[in-house]
Amino acid sequence: MIGAAGTAAAVRTGRLTAAAATEQALADIAARDGRTNAFTAVTHERARAEAAAVDAAIAAGRDPGPLAGVPYAVKNLYDLAGLTTLAGSIIERDRPPATRDAFLVRRLHAAGAVCLGALNMDEYAYGFTTENHHYGPARNPHDPARMAGGSSGGSAAAVAAGLVPLALGSDTNGSIRVPASLCGIFGLKPTYGRLSRGGSYLFAASFDHLGPFARDVADLALAYDALQGADTEDPAQQWRAVEPVSGVLDAGIAGLRIAVADGHFARNGHAEAFAAVEAVARGLGTTARIEIPEAARGRAAAFLITMAEGGNLHLPDLRTRPDDFDPMTRDRFLAGALLPAHWLQQAQRVRAAYRAAVLKVFDEVDVILTPATPYVAPPIGQDMIEVDGERIPVRPNLGIYTQPISCIGLPAMAVPIADPAGIGVPHCLPIGVQVIAAPWREDVLFRVAGALERAGIVAAPTPAR
Repeated sequence: MIGAAGTAAAVRTGRLTAAAATEQALADIAARDGRTNAFTAVTHERARAEAAAVDAAIAAGRDPGPLAGVPYAVKNLYDLAGLTTLAGSIIERDRPPATRDAFLVRRLHAAGAVCLGALNMDEYAYGFTTENHHYGPARNPHDPARMAGGSSGGSAAAVAAGLVPLALGSDTNGSIRVPASLCGIFGLKPTYGRLSRGGSYLFAASFDHLGPFARDVADLALAYDALQGADTEDPAQQWRAVEPVSGVLDAGIAGLRIAVADGHFARNGHAEAFAAVEAVARGLGTTARIEIPEAARGRAAAFLITMAEGGNLHLPDLRTRPDDFDPMTRDRFLAGALLPAHWLQQAQRVRAAYRAAVLKVFDEVDVILTPATPYVAPPIGQDMIEVDGERIPVRPNLGIYTQPISCIGLPAMAVPIADPAGIGVPHCLPIGVQVIAAPWREDVLFRVAGALERAGIVAAPTPAR
C-alpha cells in the first residue's frame, strides 16, 4: 500500500481515483484482516460515498483537501454516525447508534480522507494488549501469535499490516505508544488538551489523549496537521492556533538539547529496549543523560487515578451488569470504584508535584529519549515475564515507560527501529523508542523523527505476509 502522502498526491493529480484507492483498501481488509483481527466494523457504503465525493470535487475543480482519498480507520471508541460506539464492550451494543461523527473524524473528512471503519481495542481502553474477551485479540502483523499491544491494538495492527495508511487511537497511559512500539510504526500522543476528544468514549478524562498512527513521519505529520482545530465540546481542550508540523520535517536538530533518561527509564526492561534507545541516541549524536525525578511515584499515582476515574465512570453497569464486562477489566474497575477518597487526593498531590519537577527538567533539555516498551511483543495469553531476574506481570508493565509521561500530559512519539535485528532484538520483532518534548512542542518531536528517518535509523519494518 502506498502511504497517505503518496495516495493524496496521486488522487489530487488524477493519477488515481479515490474510488480505486478505497476499493483496493476494502479488498485488502477482506483478504487479510483475518490474520490480524484489527477491524470490528468495515463501513463499505460510507467509504464508497466519501470516495465518490472526493472524486466529484476533483472533477468540479474544487480542492478535495490535503488527505484526498486517503483510507483510514478509527479505534472503536470514536463515534461514527450510524454505528454504535462499542468501546470494546458488549454492554454498549444496547446503546443507540451515534448520530454524528467524532470531532477528529469530521476533521479528517474535511481533509478528504475516507473512513473504512472501526478498530479493535481493549474493553473501555483499559489494557495494554488488546486481548479482548468479546471480539478476540488484535494480532501483531509481524507474528500473529503475539500481542499487538493496546489499548489501541487494532489501530496499530491495521497500519502495520498495510490495511490503511492512517489510523486514530487514544492514549491514557500509553495506549498509542505501546502498540506503535510492538507493531513497529509511528504513533503520536500530543500534549494533553491539544486535540479535541469530542465524540469519543473516554476512559479517564484527566489523562485521555487522542492521536494518529502512520508508517512514516510525513504521513503522521499530515494527519496531525489535519486533526488540529478548536472544538467547543471538549472542556479539556486548550484553544490554540493551529501549529502545522509538515513544514519542519527537514529542519534538522541543530540547537536541540537531547538527552537519554536514566533512573526509572534505564531499568525494568530487556536489553533490546535499551539497545534501541542507544541506537537512536547515537544517530542523534548525543551522549547526555538526565534523570526524570520521581517517575515511579508518578506512575503509581497514575495507576490510582486511572482506576478511580474509570471505576466511577462504569459504576452503574458494574452494579447491574457485572458479568457482561471483560473479566480482565471488571475487577480493576471494581477496585477503582472502591478506592478511598483520601488515596485519590494524595495521588493528585503526587501527580502535581511530579509534573512541576519534570517541567523543570526542560530548562536543561529539549528532548528526552526513553524506551517505548520494556520488551518486544509477548505471545498472546502470556501472563508473566522475567525482567532483571524477577517474574513480573506482562500486561501492566508494558506501560512502565509511557505511563509516567501520559499522566502529566507531555507530548510524546513512539518511533520504530528500522533494523531490529541489527541491534540484537530477539525474533527480529519490532521495538520503538519514546521521544518526549515539553508541552506544546510537537514540532520538536517531528524534527527529531524526521532526522532519524532520513538517517535510516527509524522506519516501519514490513511484516511478512
